[in-house]
Amino acid sequence: MKLASLKHGRDGRLVVVSRDLSRCVAVPTLAPTLQTALDDWASVAPRLEAVATALESGAVTEKGAEIRTFDPAACAAPLPRAYQWADGSAYVNHVALVRRARGAALPDSFWTDPLMYQGGSDAFLGPCDDITLANDQDWGIDFEAEIAVITDDVPMGVSEDEAAGRIRLLTLVNDVSLRGLIPGELAKGFGFFQSKPSSAFAPVVVTPDTLGDAWDGARLHRPLLSFVNGVPFGRPDAGQDMTFGFPRLIAHAARTRPLGAGSIIGSGTVSNTQGTDHGSAIAEGGLGYSCIAEVRMIETIRDGQPSTPFLRFGDRVRITMEDSAGRPVFGAIDQAVARHDRT
Repeated sequence: MKLASLKHGRDGRLVVVSRDLSRCVAVPTLAPTLQTALDDWASVAPRLEAVATALESGAVTEKGAEIRTFDPAACAAPLPRAYQWADGSAYVNHVALVRRARGAALPDSFWTDPLMYQGGSDAFLGPCDDITLANDQDWGIDFEAEIAVITDDVPMGVSEDEAAGRIRLLTLVNDVSLRGLIPGELAKGFGFFQSKPSSAFAPVVVTPDTLGDAWDGARLHRPLLSFVNGVPFGRPDAGQDMTFGFPRLIAHAARTRPLGAGSIIGSGTVSNTQGTDHGSAIAEGGLGYSCIAEVRMIETIRDGQPSTPFLRFGDRVRITMEDSAGRPVFGAIDQAVARHDRT
């Protein structure tokens, strides 16, 4: 089953989306918003599945239902605001590269204890919304292509096995970062805040069963595709080199607190150890990268300084994932970088 939220009020209007992403139908009598559905998932999900099945045949009969063309540009984030957004760093290769470039050792604990930060979740961006900054494009604007899961209620102290059963939906995320602000914030010892503006999400979320063999219960085994100004930038496999699977990340997040239904857990920047060295740009047959910082780290290690620029006003980022037949699974995040209009 595929779901999305059309822009409407603060929390969007839930729609069921066809598998080919061509059509959708609102279900106001079942759940006006995705959060409403997640709050009563055990009861609502089977009824949404029935609508999804009917939508495929064009025989939707739900009261008040109207089939319409699905337009990603009309979408908000699937959860325009969420109770929880906790982003991990499950691909330790990414962390290792960043630390190596600045001459810092990688603590052994990074391989056994997940990194995670709590991000702002009150103003997520839709898939086609601009990445806006008030006045400075020199803060090191970067994208980070990631996978995310959305959970049901998760009790405190949950085991990994139990956590796996709490995953309800998957999607893609662009965890926008301002690299120039990160060092100063981390130096204060209190973590990210201004360096992590609003994140953006793919237009569609999907239930795990929709992914078939690509989803093994912990990892999503498909290439994550990213483009900058229409040029291929990366295609690493999200299922490879993910040190911590999603059940481990959820258990980590819930170690000392429960998580409410609708909590979003991110994978961190997808990064593969093979095919992303300094000689493996996409044009040369490599896998490329899922953020600009990582290629800049490779350049620093190789040349002593980076040469790839961060994003500037007018640049465009696209992030998507395709199934084995080349069809988009979640639609695409497709954003321009723009100056914020305070009016």
